[in-house]
This record gives sequence, C-alpha cells and structure tokens, in this order.
Amino acid sequence: MHEIKPGQSIELLKELHILTRDGRMNQDSRRKLKQVYHLTQFIEPLLAAIRQDGAGVQLVDHGAGKSYLGFILYDLFFKAHDDASHIYGIETRAELVTKSRELAQRLEFPRMSFLHLAVAQAIDSPLLPATADVVTALHACDTATDDAIRFALAKKARFIVLVPCCQAEVAAVLRKNKARALGAGALAEIWRHPLHTREFGSQVTNVLRCLQLEAHGYQVSVTELVGWEHSMKNELIVASYEDRPRRRPAERLGELLGALGLEEMSARFS
Repeated sequence: MHEIKPGQSIELLKELHILTRDGRMNQDSRRKLKQVYHLTQFIEPLLAAIRQDGAGVQLVDHGAGKSYLGFILYDLFFKAHDDASHIYGIETRAELVTKSRELAQRLEFPRMSFLHLAVAQAIDSPLLPATADVVTALHACDTATDDAIRFALAKKARFIVLVPCCQAEVAAVLRKNKARALGAGALAEIWRHPLHTREFGSQVTNVLRCLQLEAHGYQVSVTELVGWEHSMKNELIVASYEDRPRRRPAERLGELLGALGLEEMSARFS
C-alpha cells in the first residue's frame, strides 16, 4: 500500500481506524493519513536537530484529541530510539485520554503519557517536565492556542508547531470597539462588516502570535498545510528559538495593538 510509510505499524493504523481490519483504506482515511504525514515532514527535522545534540526529545502535544499525530510520530521517529524521549498528550476529554492510554499500553509504546488537563492547567502541572523540546497545538480551539504558546514559553521550548483554530477573542474585542475605531479613521472599514470582523480577527490573531514569539527570541515561519483543503484552518506556524533580537518585534506588537484598538489584549500577547 504505497500511501503508508516504510516501517509504519499496520496494527497502529488499524487501531486508529485509518485502516480497516482487513487492511483497506477509504478516501477519508487516506486524506487523514496524508494530512498527518504532511505535518510530520515539518516536525521530523526538528526532532533530528534535537537528537544531533545527543539528547532525548520531550514533546508535548496540546489538544491531542485521539492523538493521531502523537502515535504516528512515536511509531515513526521515537520507537526506534532507546533513550529518554517522551511524548505527552494533553486533552480535556477524559474518554479520549483513557482510550489513548489503553492504546499505548496495547501497542507497547511505554514512553507516551496522556493527561486529562486543560492547556492552561498544564503549565503548572507536576506531571509534565520542567522543560519541553517541542510543543505542538493542532486545532486547539480559540484561546487554547495562546495557552499553548504560554506553556511553550514557560517550558523554554526549542520548537513550537501550531495550527491555530477558531480564533474568536480578537474579533470580539474588534466588534466591541468598532464604533470608536470607525470614528478614528478609515482603517476600521477593514472589519466593519460582521463577516470581515471574524475573518480579519482571525488573521490579526495569528499576526499577533507571530510577533509575540519573535518578541521572545524565536524565528517564525508561516506556511500553508497542503492536503487540508477541506478546512479553512490550514495555517501552520513553526517557531524555532534562536535568541533573536526582541526589541523591534515587541515594539511592532504594541504599535499594532494600539492601531487596532486592542490595547486591552496586551497581556495575552505579552
């Protein structure tokens, strides 16, 4: 089956319902596997860079859901290394956490842990390591992506991989302050109509997140996830800590918040 990578566990793909019990794959499963594989192409070089330093990889996946990404990463890139590497899946739905724990036990994936926590709770949880090498948050809804960024900053993550989703908070503040903004100038015409408020709010949220990460010394790249055409949420943000100059992006962040009337959100993007 040419879609499946060499060395991939067929049993795992069956357990994830990507393959049927007789080893077949339908169109939906093929698309999901393509999406996960495409994402691993961005993550694999990050894992390799960490291993070049002779260290195990501590990866924390926020909003893990059914943990497709975590299981496939473990199967392809973690299983073969007998080191201190570990994958932590963070999820608020208890039933998914239970199922993931059971699956990891059945497949004998001992260096995977699944925690029933909100992203914000994870920052101070003793169940997680003091530092993390890679932090991922794929379609973590609304402010959970921002919580994942705060987690990554608190854990001094070397790499952060985000696919943002359902960003409503900035749009709500834009909507609240729309009358004042329209009175101040023509710029607010960009988000005057409700549909534009939502779309512009989503765009601005990710721009602010990128500036926030740059203001903490990260180099940031933004690209589109190929194969996610059925979803409008196909933006991929990858941040690598390189101790870059912080002053200019921090200034630009403040200027942008002020220009859009979003000063009250300064703490969220600090």
